[in-house]
Amino acid sequence: MGLKLIFLGAPGTGKGTQASVLAEKYGIPQISTGDILRKAVADGTELGKQAKAIMESGGLVSDDIIIGLINERLAQPDCAPGYMLDGFPRTITQGESLDELLAESGGIDAVIYFDVAEDDIVRRLTSRRTCRKCGYNYNMISDPPPADNVCGKCGGEIFQRDDDKEETVRNRLVVYNEKTAPLIAYYKKQDKLYSIDGAQDVKKVRQSIIDLYEELAA
Repeated sequence: MGLKLIFLGAPGTGKGTQASVLAEKYGIPQISTGDILRKAVADGTELGKQAKAIMESGGLVSDDIIIGLINERLAQPDCAPGYMLDGFPRTITQGESLDELLAESGGIDAVIYFDVAEDDIVRRLTSRRTCRKCGYNYNMISDPPPADNVCGKCGGEIFQRDDDKEETVRNRLVVYNEKTAPLIAYYKKQDKLYSIDGAQDVKKVRQSIIDLYEELAA
């Protein structure tokens, strides 16, 4: 059995990007609840039908359904060599449910926490600009769009999504700090938390994670 990991961090810390790189390098799946939910709904599974009905009525999918979907996903053969949970759990309650689910298999091996200051996160997320036509994401810091705001790839209009505006970003961080940040202490108490300086250059962050992964797997 390979490593069972959780990637933990606020929106904009780069955990999804790094998880996808690690998934390709080590051949283990990157698992996000959003992807699982969309697939279950598309496949018309029993849990997918329940989730679809809730979402169509404007409600939030319950922890029980999310945990059920996670349970089904982790039972798939591609998870046998290990996996990375990206963006799950989001609350202490979900963390406790996951511990119960994995109790017989020894639980999660490590939680990699992406530590980035809030102002840096806001700067990163509010710097994104998106092409309305092809969807390409520019970045005002690292990959700025043309001065005329016309996409160099397709000629579409470049704009800032509402999700990337500062007020929305800060509201998302308030929710994260209230609901998800307590998991840092939760996993630290279990001696499973490993902190990565997510403010480093993206290549340095990646190497830090690779070094940690290989140390834990040894």
